[in-house]
Amino acid sequence: MPIDKMKNYAANKTHKVAWFVSNCGAKNNRLQYAHELSKYIEVDIYGSCGTKKCPRISKCFRLLDTKYKFYLAFENSNCVDYITEKLYINGLSHNVLPIVMGARPEDYKKAAPINSYIHVDDFPSAKHLAEYLNKLDANDTLYNQYFRWKGTGEFVNTFFWCRLCAMVHDSIPIKSYSDINEWWRGGTCTTGSWRKKQP
Repeated sequence: MPIDKMKNYAANKTHKVAWFVSNCGAKNNRLQYAHELSKYIEVDIYGSCGTKKCPRISKCFRLLDTKYKFYLAFENSNCVDYITEKLYINGLSHNVLPIVMGARPEDYKKAAPINSYIHVDDFPSAKHLAEYLNKLDANDTLYNQYFRWKGTGEFVNTFFWCRLCAMVHDSIPIKSYSDINEWWRGGTCTTGSWRKKQP
C-alpha cells in the first residue's frame, strides 16, 4: 500500500507527549524518567501513575492518532530483546512517534522500521531528549521524517502455530540448565540506561 508522502502527521495535533501506564513500580525507573522529562516538555500520564483518566482503552489509543505527537513506549524492564506491544500496538500502529525505553538500542534497530521511533539512550539526559522533541514539535517536516516508513512493507503471516508444531517435532539436541533464572536473565537486564553498560 503506497503511502501519501504529503501527509502531515502533525496536523491538528495540539498536545505533545502521552503515556498510558498502570505499573508505577517498574525496576527501570521509567516513571522517574517520565517525571524528569515532564520538566522540559508537556507529558500527559494516563492511568494509575498519572493524573489523566481515559475510560476506555480504545478511546485512549484514538487520542494518539488525533491529539498527541509522541507516545512513551516504556517497557517495565530494561532487558535484552525485551520489546512488547508498547512499541508495536500502542506506538507503531498509530500515527504517533514512539519514544522507547526497554531493550538496547541495537535490539530496536533489529525489530522496528528505520526512523520509526526514538530511543531514550540516544540522548545523555531527559532534558536533551525533551529539547529534541520540542524541535520536532516545532518543525513538521522533521517530525514527518519519522513516518516515511509507513506503507513501505507488508505483513507476512508466519503461521505461528505451524511453526511451533514444527519446532516441537524438530530433532534439536536436548540441553539442560541447573539455574533457569541465570539462563534466562543472567546479565540481560539493567535498572538504568543501556548507554552506561556499553564498553
